[in-house]
Amino acid sequence: MATDPIHQFQITKLLPLEVAGFDVSFTNSALFMVATVALSSAFLIFSTSGRGLIPGRAQSISEMAYEFIANILRQSAGSEGMKFFPLVFSLFVFILIANLFGMFPYFFTVTSHIIITAALALLVIGIVLIYGFWRNGIGFLKLFVPGGVPPILAAIIVPIEVLSFISRPLSLSVRLFANMLAGHITLKVFAGFVVTLTGMGFGGMLGALLPLAFTVALTALEFLVAFLQAYVFAILTCMYLNDAIHPSH
Repeated sequence: MATDPIHQFQITKLLPLEVAGFDVSFTNSALFMVATVALSSAFLIFSTSGRGLIPGRAQSISEMAYEFIANILRQSAGSEGMKFFPLVFSLFVFILIANLFGMFPYFFTVTSHIIITAALALLVIGIVLIYGFWRNGIGFLKLFVPGGVPPILAAIIVPIEVLSFISRPLSLSVRLFANMLAGHITLKVFAGFVVTLTGMGFGGMLGALLPLAFTVALTALEFLVAFLQAYVFAILTCMYLNDAIHPSH
């Protein structure tokens, strides 16, 4: 079980609970989602509670994160998109911390489950649809009709644009889920090779050097992927929000 690469994704009930026939047990997944929110909130409150003219390390990290997401949002959706800053910033921080949590032994990677990433993606697309129709009315449908397209071609292009829009939550959720799942499985497989080979004597220890090197390299790569996936989710969210704000662009 220790070297089983799939066991790390198993959801276990920590506090079994059933309400009106529905299983609402508190699981390890729920625990790490709570821990992610708690750690993110505690750090941001701590780092900004005593703001100084010369920022300390914690304040600098918070300010850099703020400017990083604010710049992405302004460049992707314009100044009007800043009204969605709390949403995009919260998504970025939540995904980043959840991904980083998964890098520690015996911790749980909540973003390796499609139900979590799908919920985040549906939240984004739901807000895009609601705000798009609220702000633009029926004009939001211009998103599916590129300007200057002849009617004959529009009959072909419009269904493609609609299908592309519908596929957004799927691609948004699967991209994050698949990267975290595949990366952790690969890392666990190579780490398993190291454990197995070191139990085979001196020759096995020598043979374990190569998978150990791969394990170290993959660990560094996974830390990078943890950040990149949070960044990709945030920037795609900004681009989708831009469609809600400027559907005719």
